[in-house]
Amino acid sequence: MSLRITAIHELTFPLASPIRNAYIDFSKMTASMVAVVTNVTRHGAPVVGYGFNSNGRYGQGGLIRERFRDRILQAPPASLLDATGDNFDPDRLWAAMMTNEKPGGHGERSVAVGTLDMAIWDAVAKIAGKPLFRLLAERHGRKADPRVFVYAAGGYYYPGKDHEALVREMLTYVERGYNVVKMKIGGESLAEDCARIEAVLKAISGRARLAVDANGRFDLETAIAYARAMQAYDLFWYEEAGDPLDYRLQATLADVYPAAMATGENLFSHQDARNLIRFGGMRPDRDFLQFDCALSYGLCEYQRTLAMLADHGWSWRRCIPHGGHQMSLMIAAGLGLGGNESYPDVFQPFGGFPDGVAVKDGHVTLPDLPGIGFEHKADLFSQLRKLTA
Repeated sequence: MSLRITAIHELTFPLASPIRNAYIDFSKMTASMVAVVTNVTRHGAPVVGYGFNSNGRYGQGGLIRERFRDRILQAPPASLLDATGDNFDPDRLWAAMMTNEKPGGHGERSVAVGTLDMAIWDAVAKIAGKPLFRLLAERHGRKADPRVFVYAAGGYYYPGKDHEALVREMLTYVERGYNVVKMKIGGESLAEDCARIEAVLKAISGRARLAVDANGRFDLETAIAYARAMQAYDLFWYEEAGDPLDYRLQATLADVYPAAMATGENLFSHQDARNLIRFGGMRPDRDFLQFDCALSYGLCEYQRTLAMLADHGWSWRRCIPHGGHQMSLMIAAGLGLGGNESYPDVFQPFGGFPDGVAVKDGHVTLPDLPGIGFEHKADLFSQLRKLTA
């Protein structure tokens, strides 16, 4: 039997919420869900790979339906297979999707390709009969480690949310086993944000550390003002102070703020990631990189980014991806990343872990489930299965 992809389905899912960060609110947010259906059968049913895009970027249904889906379906089936002919080759599928696409100007297409790429890798691992993290470890000659560090992201601005409500939220994460929590800054005055930070630090003292995220809001002057005000707080990191492409701002900030910084979630190619490393002043001994495969052309491109980092002397342990999804968890466990973001209470059902996986001492241990394991997260799979209903 010659392997084929027989259909690709997409649905747009609403993620509307009254929360906001320093830059955007989420009242109109959407996400794309996709299913890549194959003619391979397991347990009497076709193997289907599932994927979706990370939060913060809108659904990409138009691009998926109008460009990238048909390039896969119209490609000669044999051209999409690996050397054995027994499975699909994600890199060949990626090349088919990117046919007739000019370099540069990544825009939203990186999100559309990343969404499909997730589903492709899910299908490939299922056909191989392995969890994706073990498949990746084997391909890279590494030892898989199913125990992954995770931190809890939240602390959004919300109508009527005062310091007490923010503290209660952060404490629920600590009580659920997280030892690093993250909150938003930049949506209020510096004085108010410092008061919010101090309230949280007082509440979690001795139990967890705090990271803060400005979502790219600040100009250089404001970024430095926050850096100087926050130096006394012993934060886990200061995230995305300025525009993600303003490498000079990031580099200048590194001269002012001696503690850890994090950025990269809004860089969508290995070339942009390379420019951050070349010109952004990021420090491999303390800073963190947050590239998110679901937003940046998928795992095929993410592996090119990791190769670039190794060439520049960076450990993959400095990578803690944005997005809070199971795909990045698989990459972290298979390739030895430093951990993964987690959204315990927002952007559901896409964030989180398979049912029954608990956070302990700031880590989760991934079970041996075929593919990415979406079928074992009931609230998520109840939505994904609508793609093929």
